[in-house]
Amino acid sequence: MRCSMNPVVRALSGAALACAALVSQPSQAALFGDDEARRAIIELRQKVDSQAQRQAEEASRAAEDLGQLRRSLLDLQAQIETLRAEQASLRGQNEQLARDVADLQRRQKDIAQGVDDRLRRFEPVKVTVDGREFSVDPAEKKDFEAALGQFRQGAFPQAQSAFADFIRRYPQSGYMSTALFWLGNAQYATRDYKEAIANFKTLLSVASDSPRAPEAALSIANCQTELKDTKAARKTLEDLVKVYPQSEAATAARDRIARMK
Repeated sequence: MRCSMNPVVRALSGAALACAALVSQPSQAALFGDDEARRAIIELRQKVDSQAQRQAEEASRAAEDLGQLRRSLLDLQAQIETLRAEQASLRGQNEQLARDVADLQRRQKDIAQGVDDRLRRFEPVKVTVDGREFSVDPAEKKDFEAALGQFRQGAFPQAQSAFADFIRRYPQSGYMSTALFWLGNAQYATRDYKEAIANFKTLLSVASDSPRAPEAALSIANCQTELKDTKAARKTLEDLVKVYPQSEAATAARDRIARMK
């Protein structure tokens, strides 16, 4: 295997060979003087020194370049670490931002749902009572159903107050004729016959075509009977048969009229 030789070594080797050649050839040594030999050696040394100096300078430059490269690599590594840290921070900020946006969207959805729910509580709703369909406010519907619930539970004084209050609060309500009917019945249950008669008559005057009208007329006759006003009761029953002849109340009125004879 061929190995490369250091230039200084090669130079010294060359000088040694040259000296050997001078010694080994007496005939040629005579041709050169001591001065020439010294000059040759000096020149050779100068070449060797010059070559060594160049190599030292190249080595110094290489070492400097290597140091600069190492510093550059360290700076680059530091920059990479900084970028990684900034990227991690941005990733964390993005994740937090995504969570904040999701929370905001959920809150907006909840708020919108709450607004819709509140608006629905004020929007009119359709109801069907006694064969009639009409629109009422949710609060109006709630109050009517509460009063009717008290009547059905047998709380007649409370139902009487609730229906009277309902009629005052909602004078234009579609529930009016039905509210008057149940108010009259609550008053009949509490033996307030005169007031019951007044409310049944109001029903007949404002809603004579109501399905509750025949029953209201029959209830008037019942109140008049309780008040011992048989003549007025008979007249009411006769009018009921004339005005609502096909109603169930008219059938009951005919039976009562027959028993009065």
